Amino acid sequence: MKLIDSHCHLNYAGLAERQDDVLASARARGVSGFLNISTRQSEWADVLGAAERNPDVWATVGVHPHEADAHPDLGATALVEATSNSRVIAIGECGLDYHYDKSDRAAQRDRFEAHIDAARQSGLPLVVHTRDAEDDTANILGRAVREGGVTGVLHCFTGTADLAREALDFGFYISLSGIVTFKNARDLQDTAKWLPADRVLVETDSPFLAPVPHRGQTCEPAFVADTAAFVAELRDEPVEKLAQTTTANFFRLFSRAAA
Repeated sequence: MKLIDSHCHLNYAGLAERQDDVLASARARGVSGFLNISTRQSEWADVLGAAERNPDVWATVGVHPHEADAHPDLGATALVEATSNSRVIAIGECGLDYHYDKSDRAAQRDRFEAHIDAARQSGLPLVVHTRDAEDDTANILGRAVREGGVTGVLHCFTGTADLAREALDFGFYISLSGIVTFKNARDLQDTAKWLPADRVLVETDSPFLAPVPHRGQTCEPAFVADTAAFVAELRDEPVEKLAQTTTANFFRLFSRAAA
């Protein structure tokens, strides 16, 4: 069985100090690829460095919505220039987070638009974070898709079934994290059951959100195997089938990794 952790933060505290061991543990559980996600411009080099050292690790370039205020001058140009390295396979994570409001909402929307522009120019998919901002996320992505040249994934999906359907209509993928294993995630579990097989990804968002049975621990990419097993049971299918499907989906969406 081969799985891909489609969203992890290998350079965050808790994983960075033992990055080689973390990767080895995941590989031992069948994880054959890792998408290492950036959240601020200052970490792009380190995120890319992990990808350059490991052939099964890829990188993104982007700025999390929490960091929008700290990157007032970030435009599409800097993002596109950073994609010149072939180990960079996506733009993000980017998007909107109105739950914590750590950055001004208008600034979040401006940075999101810059990422969309960069995705269109580079031909790379978006990795989108959205929390308590469903209407604005759907409106911005809908407009971008209508203008053309934009695809991507809603990562660590916790939204409503309506948002999932809109994202699917846009041609986007839905990525499920360890949250789907939580007891209070009934609505998300119901959504996970009907998502089209060719649009589902799995991830850890490590070092955050460790799935059952690892709650309270530092999350690791190895734990994507637990999330995959849970989702497969929800969908009443063998975990080997889910692994094969989600891996194929990953390389279809992130086509630069396949190349």
